[in-house]
Amino acid sequence: MMMTQERAFLKAQRQLLEIEQFVEVAVTDRQRIDLVERGLMAQLLEIGRTMLEGFVAAQGDGDAGKELPAGEHTVRRLDEPHTRRYLSIFGELRIRRCVYAVRAGQKVERCPLDEQLGLPAGEFSYVLEDWLQRLCVKESFQEATSDLRHLLGLAPSQRAAEQMNQQMAEHAESFTLQHPAPPPDEEAELLVATADGKGVPMRRPLEERVRRGPRRGKGEKANKKQMAYVGAVYSIDRFRRTADEVVNEIARKECAVDRPVPQHKQVWAEMTRMAEGDSCTGRECVFIEMAIACHERDRQRKKTLVCLMDGEVALWNVQHEWLSRAVGILDLFHVLERLWDVAHMFHREGSSQAAEFVNHHLRLLLEGKVGYVIGRFKRLCDEHALRGARRRTVSAVIGYYKNNRQHMRYDEYLAAGYPIGSGVAEGACRHVVKDRLEQTGMRWMVEGAQAMLHLRAIYLNGQWEEFVNYRIEAEQAALYRRPAA
Repeated sequence: MMMTQERAFLKAQRQLLEIEQFVEVAVTDRQRIDLVERGLMAQLLEIGRTMLEGFVAAQGDGDAGKELPAGEHTVRRLDEPHTRRYLSIFGELRIRRCVYAVRAGQKVERCPLDEQLGLPAGEFSYVLEDWLQRLCVKESFQEATSDLRHLLGLAPSQRAAEQMNQQMAEHAESFTLQHPAPPPDEEAELLVATADGKGVPMRRPLEERVRRGPRRGKGEKANKKQMAYVGAVYSIDRFRRTADEVVNEIARKECAVDRPVPQHKQVWAEMTRMAEGDSCTGRECVFIEMAIACHERDRQRKKTLVCLMDGEVALWNVQHEWLSRAVGILDLFHVLERLWDVAHMFHREGSSQAAEFVNHHLRLLLEGKVGYVIGRFKRLCDEHALRGARRRTVSAVIGYYKNNRQHMRYDEYLAAGYPIGSGVAEGACRHVVKDRLEQTGMRWMVEGAQAMLHLRAIYLNGQWEEFVNYRIEAEQAALYRRPAA
């Protein structure tokens, strides 16, 4: 049972005296400072809990009379008060309050004290939820709950942390849609959209988890993956360069000193899932979000829009549907990877000859001579009489360049100052997906993976505080039909 306000404040005074005595003893015993620090933290948490109890006690028990309106009908105060558990950052409180229903045994419809205090729907305080989920979006649920236990002495279960994660994520899409676009005077010259996919290890259905023998069969994998698509939109100033400057920069593996910096980068992450009864692919979902963002950030369509991606045909098809006005550019680093594949068919890996081969053909591609490079590779195959896997490797690169030729006009892109490398998207895939959802031993269901992706994207966008406040306001309005207390 909650103590009275007076008793709570008296207890807090005694606890404060105990802290003073603790420090005096520490001085006498010449204790090490970190031990004193830990001891103070534990005692301050105790005082915090006592003062919070006093605050709740000062609000009364929520007795608002015998009857209260509840929509179009009236509810009565039940004879026996109800107690609810509230887990704060200071520890557990048991809040005893009057409740109202049509009659005993039926659903409680009004709790005036809950409304007055702005209590959450569940047992966990909004502050505790905020702190725990900040940890959860960066590390495993097990590590997050363990860290919280070491910091505050609280031990929510991993299951509770997972459920909390999914409940918070229910507000992510509406938050993203209502979030304002960056101020126009803070935007750069070009608007860039970029997307990429990354596999998420999924939990197999129960019937597929039963192994029919002591070992997995040929081609049978320990887990399966489902693609998560990450999109990013940002603005950036033009950066005009020559082919030689790009080749030299890549060969030195150094960034140009005067390279412009992306402004107001925003990322999204989506998986294929059911939405309102229909299946929505992750690719399409992420492009819809990017299309909305591009419209909001450039309503007059005055900026050049660039779409920078790898050679996945399905991505370009969706881009044509949702961002058709964009200048499509094939990510140079994917082009470069395939150049190295070809080089190693003719020169030893790590050799200077392989590096010279790559630099020479990269310069040709950057000068817009894609057709010449394709013809050159065909001739090399015949001159060296390549067969088998080696010929298939070179042929695959030739096919890749042919299929993406319309997105490889690098001479035009460099002259216009467009970005030609999608490091932003690949970095986003690594940070949003891989760094959290591909940790050792992790397996996901679609609902849990999507919830984590939504919250992690919000966190990495630097919108966490805004989102937490938005989520609280939305829940309070739904619970009490009014703004948060």
